[in-house]
Amino acid sequence: MAQERTGVATFKSNPITLVGPEVKVGDKAPDFTINKDLLNQVSLADYAGKVKLISVVPSLDTGVCDAQTRRFNEEAAGLGDNVAVLTISVDLPFAQSRWCGAAGIDKVVTLSDYKTKSFGEAYGVLIKELQLDMRSIFVIDANDTVQYVEYLGEMTEHPNYEAAVAAVKQLV
Repeated sequence: MAQERTGVATFKSNPITLVGPEVKVGDKAPDFTINKDLLNQVSLADYAGKVKLISVVPSLDTGVCDAQTRRFNEEAAGLGDNVAVLTISVDLPFAQSRWCGAAGIDKVVTLSDYKTKSFGEAYGVLIKELQLDMRSIFVIDANDTVQYVEYLGEMTEHPNYEAAVAAVKQLV
């Protein structure tokens, strides 16, 4: 049974339980299998040799998640080809594609954790009560070592965009 962490996060001030271990700077990045679209899956190995900025959002159809994804899409333009900017949510791939088209998102790769919650459990961000992934940021270097982690304590708050982008820039 997967580890459960309590007392570390809230949703609108109500306590929530995160499933999976806390990933820390210096850890080897956990592998995951996640949907790129309905039929095709990707894993960490698909981004081998690149710096990875992983932006985790509960659902693209909410205000903070929308703003977070738009912000990292803007930042991605200046980070270069050696950086993969991934947004992960449990939204269905159809919804992610529709949202990206409507929002003009073209630099961020959206990936869906809807089927197995593999990413959520591996990175300790699966919210037990809601079956959504908790807002968080991970920066992983080209050798798959975690270099930056931000687990938000409150799901409705924005992450530290500047710190995440600075962590990426130190690696490229």
